[in-house]
Amino acid sequence: MKGVDQAGAEKQASDKQENPVLRPRNPRPRNPRPAKSASKGFVRFLPLVLLILVIAAVAVPMGLGVAPGFFGPGFLGAARTPIPKAPAWQQIPDGLSRAQVVAPLDPSAPVPLPADVTRQLNALLTPDGGGDFTGVVQDALTGLPLYDRDGGKNRVPASNMKLLTAVAALRAIGPETRFGTRVLTGPSASTIVLRAGGDVLLGAGPSRPGEVMGHAGLETLAADTARALKDRGVTGPVTVQLDDTIFTGPALNPAWSLDDVAAGETAPVFPLALNSARTSPGATTGPRPQDAALTAAQAFAGKLQAAGDAAGFTVASGVERAKAPAGKQDVLASVESATVREQVDLMLETSDNYLAETFGRMAALSVGKPGTNDGATAAVSAQLAELGIATDSMHLADVSGLALGNQVSARQFADVVRAITSGPDTRLRAALAGFPVAGLTGTLGDRYGDASTSQGAGLVRAKTGTLNSVIALSGYVVDADGRLLVFSFIGNGLTPGAAGNKVALDRSATALAACGCSGG
Repeated sequence: MKGVDQAGAEKQASDKQENPVLRPRNPRPRNPRPAKSASKGFVRFLPLVLLILVIAAVAVPMGLGVAPGFFGPGFLGAARTPIPKAPAWQQIPDGLSRAQVVAPLDPSAPVPLPADVTRQLNALLTPDGGGDFTGVVQDALTGLPLYDRDGGKNRVPASNMKLLTAVAALRAIGPETRFGTRVLTGPSASTIVLRAGGDVLLGAGPSRPGEVMGHAGLETLAADTARALKDRGVTGPVTVQLDDTIFTGPALNPAWSLDDVAAGETAPVFPLALNSARTSPGATTGPRPQDAALTAAQAFAGKLQAAGDAAGFTVASGVERAKAPAGKQDVLASVESATVREQVDLMLETSDNYLAETFGRMAALSVGKPGTNDGATAAVSAQLAELGIATDSMHLADVSGLALGNQVSARQFADVVRAITSGPDTRLRAALAGFPVAGLTGTLGDRYGDASTSQGAGLVRAKTGTLNSVIALSGYVVDADGRLLVFSFIGNGLTPGAAGNKVALDRSATALAACGCSGG
């Protein structure tokens, strides 16, 4: 390695060769020119000298003015302003603080005055064009009514119906239940039966334990099946059969508009599907498979064929529908869904119609009713009645909210939200995380961004509902005094596409979040 002095000398020599500024003047130029008089040289450069003086006269004061910004308040003549000490929360901590937990709400927090809440909401909850709004606000702890505008009037609730379905699923099926998809031995050694168990969030690839959508994967199921068949010495063509008979009756609810089905709002309901009957995990619009169970079974057969190449067997083309043989069958392989709790949260956050309808049928099966449209609506109504919610005036045509025949009141929705947040059945608390958060998640993620609603961002948690002339919002919020409030606002007969209706709901919920309406 070269020494520092040597390297410096070499660099200086190099600089002299490359940089003309450092080259020494030749004492004897080859073509000497006659010298000019000093006075003429000075006159020639006088304009340049004056220009330099002017620039200096301007630049120096400016430099002194801006220098403190670069060098600090102590530079030259800058004013010595003391630097404030950073607040404690901005300083580097000396050590780790003790773990903090969210404190429970103070039950002694003041309850809003109904007159103040009514005054504020009546000014905000106004339709943009035709139609009208009903609404109810309750104190979650006591059930005290704080606002009631035709709260008992039946309304078309749109996707607020999913709140009722969530309650039924958590009660009838259970928050920690998982739906299994199994491969059973068939009537012959070369026949297997793919038996649907209610998981409509299957993924096409490997199982992803950390996800809800795709928690169970067909690729994993096929690989496990191939190993089991290899261990049994199966070599011939394997026939795949599909048993999806746990759901019965029409797969398409006659109460739905065929236009909604064609637009992909929902699809015929089966107990087995990929991506909640979507073409890909990220798809939220567009056409859906019209036979989601058969589509998933064919995808499984394709994955099994790929796995069978290494295991020494082939898979026959096509998938047959058949009921699994009676009696106990050997389970060759199985995968399980995410928990009902996790799936309910996904359903509420994304307003998944297909998943909601699946939950209705699975809830019906769990209480001994048939896995049909009628079984689903009956099961939801029964679970609400057992919870103590009045259902006599309620009419359910589906359990996802697409049907215009649904009739539920704002008061019934407020009662359901109160049961979730504060009721005695703690299984329902599992639904709390699924409520979209204003301005942040799910169907409320792109709302609460303007000046009139921004105070509600991050505070309002509510389920949305939208049809052509229907809009709804039901949820909960902690007000400015620390009181937990539940609410439901429903608009019917509204002018389609009128932007002010959604704003009216969001401003009303924001008013509750900002409400210091206790009169204290």
